[in-house]
Amino acid sequence: MMNEKIVHKVRATFAAKFGQDPVLVKAPGRINLIGEHTDYNNGFVLPAAVDQSIYLAVSKSGSNESTLISLDMDETFSFSVDDFQPSATTSWANYIMGVVAEIQKTGLLAEGFQMVFSGDVPRGSGMSSSAALECGTCFALNELFELNISKLEMLKMAQKAEHNYVGVMCGIMDQFASMMGSEDHALKLDCQSLDFEHFPIELSEHIIVLCNSNVSHNLADSEYNIRRQQCEEGVAILKKSYNAVSSLRDVTLEQLNAHKQELSDVVYKRCKYVIEENERVVRMTQALSDADFPTVGEILKVAQEGMREEYEISCPEIDFMAGFANSRQDVLGARMMGGGFGGCTINLVNRGSEDLFISELNSAYQKKFNKEITPIKVKISDGVKRIQA
Repeated sequence: MMNEKIVHKVRATFAAKFGQDPVLVKAPGRINLIGEHTDYNNGFVLPAAVDQSIYLAVSKSGSNESTLISLDMDETFSFSVDDFQPSATTSWANYIMGVVAEIQKTGLLAEGFQMVFSGDVPRGSGMSSSAALECGTCFALNELFELNISKLEMLKMAQKAEHNYVGVMCGIMDQFASMMGSEDHALKLDCQSLDFEHFPIELSEHIIVLCNSNVSHNLADSEYNIRRQQCEEGVAILKKSYNAVSSLRDVTLEQLNAHKQELSDVVYKRCKYVIEENERVVRMTQALSDADFPTVGEILKVAQEGMREEYEISCPEIDFMAGFANSRQDVLGARMMGGGFGGCTINLVNRGSEDLFISELNSAYQKKFNKEITPIKVKISDGVKRIQA
């Protein structure tokens, strides 16, 4: 489904500012059922695109100048495609310019464009509004200029944009989910080979509910890079004993434990979490195949413990929310979702109980932290696509 209100606002603003008929694109955010921080360790993930999306309108500018309008930030940013650098003051523009820079490396884009965008993916929620903006930009420019770039190449460009222009060394999962998503299917993705399959998610008796803590994960970007460095430190040490090891994907728990004394306590914990999280992805896909939802719930609970105790990316608000959910009979399991230090919990709830669960969690959260949660009842959707409005 489209958010018709946002589409109308984007289109009306575009018409008023530029007086042209634009290409319109819908780029979804994503959830991740399991597999946090495994993607940049070449592991397995199980994400899915969702209805919450960023909507972009683009047209050619007829010159080298590009003008970007973010309705949500109420800001306008301009740059020349001939000469541009990352902005120190307008951070959202870097996601777009980063994509332009990656396309230009192929020699395909030498003309400016005009863009207006808005969306309903909550920023800082762990639903990857950044990947949605990157993938939406790349897809829209590909459509507008008829560049004939494949979806796989576009999502790789979107990832590189975040590396090179934003400075976050993210894995490939977020961009893959936004670009390749399919309605009512998760993506079982091997981040080493990039092999993937659309994995049906049938939740007739259950519903996925995201609960946004409304705590922005402003620590996440810097801590994300630190976690990545810690994992790489562990790999470098283990590689001395195992030639076949090129990432934590290649390491077993037995191998890690055999060399525990060679690792610092913190690096050991980070590596242990990633190895076990990879195993959880495999176990969850099997449980979903078997419609074994109690096991799915247990995996979510154990994953939350790992993120809190071993990867240390949780925060008091998230710990409270996940603990509240995991103590209830009408919730099969809950954990934090995303990069960490805030954002959302993902909750697998008995269908019919979701409104009571949301109400009681919100009441308890408000009493504890003097703020409210924002609930989202998840609908799994298609990936980036061109739309008519």
